[in-house]
Amino acid sequence: MLWLKCLEDEQGQDLVEYSLLLAFVCLAGAATFIAMGSTITGIWSIANSRLAAANCTSNCSGS
Repeated sequence: MLWLKCLEDEQGQDLVEYSLLLAFVCLAGAATFIAMGSTITGIWSIANSRLAAANCTSNCSGS
């Protein structure tokens, strides 16, 4: 009887749905940041190498 009453009760349904939606949004955001991390690292590496090449004069031995 108690289980049937719990199954029919819909009081906490909205809270559970919003919690699941929030969890999904957080996971999607984390996945986006992880995926963008390697892209941003690549962009910084390219920019760094181009700036180093532009800064280099005819003698780039460092002395």
